Amino acid sequence: MTQEELDVLMGDKEKVNIDELNSQNEQPKNDPNHKTAYGDIVDGIKSQDYKSSSHIAWPPPPPNQEHKVVHQLDDVTRDSEEKAIEQLDRLEIMSNHFSNSETSLKQLDAIFKKNIEIFSILSEKFPNVQTFRQALQSNQSSQSIISEIIEWLEAGQDEAMMAMDAMQYQDIHRQKIERAINVIRALNRYMSSLFEGKIDDNKRVGSAVHINGDSTENVVSNDDIEALITSLGQKSDQA
Repeated sequence: MTQEELDVLMGDKEKVNIDELNSQNEQPKNDPNHKTAYGDIVDGIKSQDYKSSSHIAWPPPPPNQEHKVVHQLDDVTRDSEEKAIEQLDRLEIMSNHFSNSETSLKQLDAIFKKNIEIFSILSEKFPNVQTFRQALQSNQSSQSIISEIIEWLEAGQDEAMMAMDAMQYQDIHRQKIERAINVIRALNRYMSSLFEGKIDDNKRVGSAVHINGDSTENVVSNDDIEALITSLGQKSDQA
């Protein structure tokens, strides 16, 4: 990683010198305090420090906990499965309420049916008694309302069952995401094996800090250059 890439990655944070990072990479791996230089930077990056832009292809999001792809997919499958099970349980409870209500209303319907038979006989034998006729009409009206409520409850049960069937697609989506995770993990293992070397990183010679043709920005900062010019000017004055 060059100094320019680090500056873009760190944003407004204090500039990190590439020389110091290279020297940190030379720490032995058996050191309990050892961390890769890039790992140190990544651990310190917060999501608000990363500024994405459609006009800039680099750098990609830092590989911290908030941007690790497999971590995010695992969270999606876990959370969606938990919520799907919760919703299925609620739909089942709703369906049971509909069924219990329908059973109770059918019991009331049987009572009203019996009352209608009784008041029908009384109205025929005593046609001049208005109370019997009014009671008959009231029970007939109530029975009609109960029939409508039972139809609504049956429709509610059907809707709850269709919603439960639709929720089953969540399991198919979970399986597709898990298959994608397995492919990503397999590619990760393949790439790691492909770029594996015979020499351990801690035994490798450190990379050259500056090569002919590199920009001096990768070696020293503007402040260092100004300080050097100032010190040269002071020496010339003393001479």
